[in-house]
Amino acid sequence: MKRAKSNSLDNLRGPVLRSVSRSFYLSIRLLPATLRDPIALAYLLARATDTIADTAEIDAKLREESLRKLARAIQGDATEGDILNLRHSFSPLQKNDAERSLIGSLPIVLEWLDQIPKNDRADVRIVLEKINRGQSLDVQRFGQKNGICALNTENDLDEYTYLVAGCVGEFWTDLCFHHLPKFADRSTEEMRTFGRAYGQGLQLINILRDTGSDFHNGRCYFPKEELNAIGIEPNELISAGNRIAPLLEKWQRKAEEGIAAGIDYCCAIRNARVRFATVIPALIGARTLALLSDAGAGMLQRSVKVPRNEVRAIMSSTTLALASPRVLRKKFESLLSKTEDNCDGQRPPLQNHKK
Repeated sequence: MKRAKSNSLDNLRGPVLRSVSRSFYLSIRLLPATLRDPIALAYLLARATDTIADTAEIDAKLREESLRKLARAIQGDATEGDILNLRHSFSPLQKNDAERSLIGSLPIVLEWLDQIPKNDRADVRIVLEKINRGQSLDVQRFGQKNGICALNTENDLDEYTYLVAGCVGEFWTDLCFHHLPKFADRSTEEMRTFGRAYGQGLQLINILRDTGSDFHNGRCYFPKEELNAIGIEPNELISAGNRIAPLLEKWQRKAEEGIAAGIDYCCAIRNARVRFATVIPALIGARTLALLSDAGAGMLQRSVKVPRNEVRAIMSSTTLALASPRVLRKKFESLLSKTEDNCDGQRPPLQNHKK
């Protein structure tokens, strides 16, 4: 029995995690052993709850209730029957094999949560409570298909990006300070602030990258008050074209500021392996922003994504800069400036927060 459980956990740490996030899997493998399990587990739980929230074949009200049940299970307050029902209801509906396998493994994932050290378990539960709140808000806002629904205010967008991503920067920071002596050259509070901005910046990039498909699925994360200011109604977004360009540019700049804070965060990390694992999303995010800037309003009509060969090249070149914050900053600015027409294009560098 013990060997079977061990094999199941090894499967979650390896093939299942790799199948739902290949690049993040590589980052986790670089981390010190004490950090790998809580971070991998938090990611798998967040991915599982996100899958429940996004299963469009099931009515929004039932998805919201199912998400609440899984959230309670993560907090240690649900029956085994609840989890088995979720697995049987949602696993067969997943078109993606990796997500089907993850939902099918929910009982084992929750057992794993019960087995990790108490302090790590508390940190995982704190971050998942926030992530699940953000996911629940998403289902409430966009679950009913009545045209395109937009968030109301900039504060709503800020709250959402914090709940689903900014809190992850805080979680990563807290874990690293708990497990690594002299984790960073800056204080815990400074690193939590940078980490929160970093996570929110990465989530804004996800929102920008998925803008076109979100519009077609009835979702708009850009605030209605800002759409009104440029004379666009939510249901006009699919055909808005260049009229929406000023709004896209504003949020691209906001995302850039967030991942620039992420570079400050990474450059303050003393452990080279942790620095490398932490900086990869910022560098891929910088390249994504360059592609988005190049696409302009055309991002509404086509998918914008960094090709896998470029991701591999970014990771490969970054290994040479593990001990050099100066080189990381230079790499970041270089990736931000690249366009399809001019890979050596110049743009004014962002001011960083370095003292």
